[in-house]
Formats: sequence, C-alpha cells, structure tokens
Amino acid sequence: MRYLRVSPQKARLVLELIKGRKVEEARNTLLFTKKRVAAHVGKLLQSALDNANFLSAEKNLDIELDNLYVKSAIANDGPRMKRIRPAPQGRAYRYQRRIAHITLVLAERGNGSARVASGGTAAPAKRRAPVAKKAASGGKKKAAAK
Repeated sequence: MRYLRVSPQKARLVLELIKGRKVEEARNTLLFTKKRVAAHVGKLLQSALDNANFLSAEKNLDIELDNLYVKSAIANDGPRMKRIRPAPQGRAYRYQRRIAHITLVLAERGNGSARVASGGTAAPAKRRAPVAKKAASGGKKKAAAK
C-alpha cells in the first residue's frame, strides 16, 4: 500500500504485532487493535491473502492457505508534505506530515522460505543511465617510483 497518510513510525507499531504470525492469527490481532492504521493493514493483509488464493487457483501453484504466515511487514517513508502553522507575533512554524509505504509479504510455513504473495508494492528501482566506457588514452603513463 503506497501513500498511506500515517506516520511510518505509527504503522511500524502495528506491523510489529503481526510479523511472523499465521494469517488467521494476524487478522484477529488486527481486528482488536485500537490503532487507526490497523484497519488499513487488515485490508492489505486480506489483499495479500487473495493474491495467494489467486496463485493457488489460477496459476496452479501448490499453496496451502492454512500454512501461510506473515514473512515480513515493512513501513517505509514516503514523501513528506510540508505544512505551516501560525505562531505568535506573526511568525510561522513549519512542520511535516509524514506518509508511509507499507509492504506485506506472505510465505508458506515449512516450504523453505519461498516468497508467495505480497500485498503492497515497493517503490520501483530507479534505472541509471548506461555509463559510457572510457576509451584507452594514448597519453604517457607515469611509472611508480620507489
């Protein structure tokens, strides 16, 4: 889930509760957690479970949905929104509203550590421009003196 309007620090509090747990146990934990972000993480967990179910049914992969667990749950920083708050004597205080990118990965217990389904996307890797190779210089090379 990208661009979630919650601080990554607050999201990590909820994600730490479900890391390493079975999917059903994680869903129950999220249902009874009193944090606002828990509802969003619950929807993300359901999406990851649906992705695993799709892989099992449509792509003919051998996935036992009862053996799925939360392999990793990560909250990364997103872009920050700069805001200004009025201050005394005509001044202004600046503050930042933080945004989180949440990634959730499910895996099957006892099946090695194969990645099964992810609910949420990580930021795409930036591609660098190809580096031009330097041509061999025909100049004089300095010899190392002892």
